[in-house]
Amino acid sequence: MSLIKNPLIVALDVDTVDEAEALAGALAPYTGALKVGMQLFNSAGPEAVRRLIEKKASVFVDLKLHDIPNTVAGAARALTRLGAAIFNVHAAGGRAMMQEAANAARDEAGKSGIKPPQVIAVTVLTSIDEVIFSQELGFHGSIEDRVVAWARLAQEAGLDGVVASPKEISAIRKACGKDFVIITPGVRPAGAAANDQKRTMTPYEAVNLGASYLVVGRPVTAAQDPVEAARAILKEIGLPG
Repeated sequence: MSLIKNPLIVALDVDTVDEAEALAGALAPYTGALKVGMQLFNSAGPEAVRRLIEKKASVFVDLKLHDIPNTVAGAARALTRLGAAIFNVHAAGGRAMMQEAANAARDEAGKSGIKPPQVIAVTVLTSIDEVIFSQELGFHGSIEDRVVAWARLAQEAGLDGVVASPKEISAIRKACGKDFVIITPGVRPAGAAANDQKRTMTPYEAVNLGASYLVVGRPVTAAQDPVEAARAILKEIGLPG
């Protein structure tokens, strides 16, 4: 299943399937996909994904797989069978791990007669700034340089795209081309709280730079009116809300 309606992905960071379904029911007309991350998946398991798919939602399963290649390949097969439209792995796991994930997803999709999911590599988390990157994590160079290097590696490994902050969109586009998928968390509508995100932009800015999809969580799900918050983002990026 492809994301065909619009680039807005809403993160369902809740504890129960009932909460997720309630949000999904209200937000479905205004989203391209719904994201099931660690909080919901670890609370409710694969059933959360199944129930959202039963409601015809495209689901981005955001578990950031990072392990030895064989283990990640097994997880990729399971997520493909589950029906994920997108799932992600950590670019820091290396070329072989990413290749195994992509190959396993495509092979499993072929066996099952379904459209293969988009396999995406996570680069540098949007909660990390240059101080954390260099002093705590011990990387040399800039965040942008590392993100672009991992994006190139992911592309070479056969992945469909990356997760990166809006700050790196232009550099990734230049390095990887117009068809490479860029999913951008750290998107905050004008006036919204940054929370724990460090490298942020507004939806309009991110789309204007070339983001494929925007991941937005709390500014929508914690809003007094989540539907109106989602509609406002669509209007900001020039789509009917």
